[in-house]
Amino acid sequence: MPNTIGLLGKKIGMTRVYSQEGDAIGVTVIETGPCVVLQKKTKGKEGYNAIQVGFVSKKESRINKPMLGHFKNAGKGGFYHVKEFRVDDPEQYEVGQELLAKDLFRVGDIVDIKGKSKGRGFQGVVKRYGFRGGCAAHGSMFHRAPGSIGCSAWPSRVIKGKKMPGRMGNNILTKKNVIIVDIRQEDNVVLVKGAVPGAKQGLLSIYKK
Repeated sequence: MPNTIGLLGKKIGMTRVYSQEGDAIGVTVIETGPCVVLQKKTKGKEGYNAIQVGFVSKKESRINKPMLGHFKNAGKGGFYHVKEFRVDDPEQYEVGQELLAKDLFRVGDIVDIKGKSKGRGFQGVVKRYGFRGGCAAHGSMFHRAPGSIGCSAWPSRVIKGKKMPGRMGNNILTKKNVIIVDIRQEDNVVLVKGAVPGAKQGLLSIYKK
């Protein structure tokens, strides 16, 4: 990712809103922030410029002592999620500062959203890649198998990247150029157009373009 500030968020689900022209727009509802600045990293000390933020409060009884000492610098308690965002000038931010969606984003802004896709477990080629499969009639011996996967004489091996059964989903994905449709400041909620990676309650990173 380039040097750009962003926020952590939690995927609430999907719904629809209506534009001024009366068009229905499918949107994803994301609880965005407040994120607390936990640490500033500078090029002179750490070798790069960044800020570290925390998201979703966590009880002190559930935090180990090293992380508890780290969190105390900000004076805002503990957090379940900690992430760095590269920035050009870390001195613009203060440790303990709360970052809200209304401070970083505006309606109509274009953002990139990163999240972990739903894990589907071990799947065959029909579900994983959309293979057609064989005949479903009685007597057929070929239903959902992948079929031939290579030649016997040459090169006498399976070519790398061949579409085969395997683990599906549970990958880090980034959806680029997502439009912010609305910002509900009172609920710290951002509505973005279309779907984004991940299941409900999944963690998302929203990067400002």
